[in-house]
Amino acid sequence: MAGNKKIRIQYFRSAIAAPTRHKLVVKGLGFTRLNQIVERPDTDSVRGMVKAVPHLVRILES
Repeated sequence: MAGNKKIRIQYFRSAIAAPTRHKLVVKGLGFTRLNQIVERPDTDSVRGMVKAVPHLVRILES
């Protein structure tokens, strides 16, 4: 992926009933509350974290 590209990610569904590993991924992405939008570097590791919890987060168009 390109050097300083960013992706915007939204936490749109609660992780209350999700497995512990999914909760840790959401926390690792930097989310602290529902409907929060964060901007992260567009790297393979961040993409992999988003791919692990597609039912909880979404990538917003820039």
